Parts: sequence; C-alpha cells; structure tokens
Amino acid sequence: MNAAARFFDADYAGYAEDLPTLRAFAERTGGPLLELGCGTGRLLVPLAQAGYEVTGVDASPCMLDIARTKAEAAGVSARVKLIEGDFAVAPLEGTYKLAFAVMNTFLHLATQDEQVRALRHWHTHLAPGGLLLIEVLHPDVNQLAGLEGKIELVKTWSEPGSGATVMKFMARTVDPAEQSMKVTLIYDEVGPDGLVRRTHVPFSLCYLWRFEAQLLLEKTGFAIDGLYGGWDLSPFESTSEQMVIAARRKK
Repeated sequence: MNAAARFFDADYAGYAEDLPTLRAFAERTGGPLLELGCGTGRLLVPLAQAGYEVTGVDASPCMLDIARTKAEAAGVSARVKLIEGDFAVAPLEGTYKLAFAVMNTFLHLATQDEQVRALRHWHTHLAPGGLLLIEVLHPDVNQLAGLEGKIELVKTWSEPGSGATVMKFMARTVDPAEQSMKVTLIYDEVGPDGLVRRTHVPFSLCYLWRFEAQLLLEKTGFAIDGLYGGWDLSPFESTSEQMVIAARRKK
C-alpha cells in the first residue's frame, strides 16, 4: 500500500463513521488499544487525543511516516506507538484491552491458515476478557457478480498543494469458488496543465460469510460478544452491507 499512502488521507478525510463506536468500546474496556492495519493514523490520533495509549501496526513505512507526522502535529506522540510489519504476525509488546481491524483489513489475509494464525497471535496479546473488533463487508452474491469487468469512478477531489484533480477508480474481479476478490485502485491525477499521472494499487481480499467468521473466532479462543450490521450497532440482517463482529477473548 506504499503507492496509495499519499492518497489515503485525502480519500478518507471525511470518513469517521467508526470513530464514535470505537471510542465507546474503548471507554468500556479501557486501554491500551491496538489497531491492526492502522494506515496513516486516521483512528490512532483521535483515540490518543482522547487519552488512550494506542499501538498501530502496518506494513507500509510510507503510511506509518504520515501517521507519525500526524501524531507529532497533534501532540500525542508519547501515547502512540507504531510498529512496521505484517499486522498478522508482527511482534507485539504488552497486553491490550481492545484490538480492532476496520475497513476490510482482515480480508487481506488470503487463506484460512493465515486467518487462524493471525487470530491466535492477537489472542495471545489480548487481556483475558479483552475485545477484538473486526469490520468486514457482508458478501452479497448478486452484487459481487455485478462487479465483474466494471471500472467504477468512486470519488474525485482536489489537491490543495499541486492544484491537481484526483480521480479514484476501482476495478474488481471476483472468484466465488475461492471467496476471493482482486481489486485494483486507479488514481488519476490531472494537473493544471492537463497532463495525467496514473497510479495503480492492486491487492486481493478473501471475503467471509457470517458463520464462517464465527467459527474461525471460536476456534481460536474467542467468544462472540456481538454481531452488528454497521458501526451504529444496528442488528445484522440480510440487507446489511457490513459485518461488525465483537469477539471476547475467553478467560
């Protein structure tokens, strides 16, 4: 995700749907907190500003550089620890009361073995009774089939510094038998002179069904504490676009 690092903040500048609920869970559990796949610190910084000790893990040094700069600018560097590495296996220090992986981060684990290994690793670093929150898409078979072969314009914004217009496109290929989705993000920067600079960011996701996710968590030492259809903690239903799973480490 190094190639996407400089677009990430602008892309998600207005997104904070998950933050109030994460704050509420943090109040419920206490700290310290652990974000798995923290990106540029979109959540780490406001949670640190709320007084929590937070650790973020991410494989992208470029993302972490931006997160570090944001933490310093906000005056919360002392409460923010950043770890560069694979969020599934990176060495962690200490014990956490709340861990979370949002925005489909968990789906970057490509196989069931990787999913189990990651969950067991996180389990060992959660306090007994500590919570793990995972937010993933809720697969819709018809919707997934309709994505095949399409390139969609997702969002457009202006870069204040360069004056360029950025257009974000997304292309997806779905393999139902493998429960996999190949995604390519395409960022077109159109400069004031009309020249276009294009950046491709390809990655793969392995999507999960509800009971599959529950079995994975139960197999790795967690008990389901709640299953929701979004960050408003509405009931999970057939029409839900998201699954937000709260799982408690068994004592």
